[in-house]
Amino acid sequence: MSIASDLIRGHTDTIILARLMGSDNYGYEINKSIQERTGGKYELKEATLYTAFRRLEQAGCIASYWGNEQTGARRRYYSITESGRDTYKTLMAEWKSAKGMIDQLIQVEENE
Repeated sequence: MSIASDLIRGHTDTIILARLMGSDNYGYEINKSIQERTGGKYELKEATLYTAFRRLEQAGCIASYWGNEQTGARRRYYSITESGRDTYKTLMAEWKSAKGMIDQLIQVEENE
């Protein structure tokens, strides 16, 4: 069963920030880790990923820089900023609250 992209679409920024909480990374590896963590059930389209990078960078949540060319292709790396860490915490709190409400709304009571 594939994960409905509509269900996840509004959480792209949170997903990207989460992938950057541990270390800097570049787009392909971030998307690869998303695929791995979902068992191949979800991946971000390239346009969605790079649009989100631009949005997050303009908001001050991430910063980008060019990596060392000695490892092969020149890659643009992304790092989370302090503002991005705060944004991630806020988005996670909102997600937990929304998830709790959804769980309550879709739970069928035994007497219903």
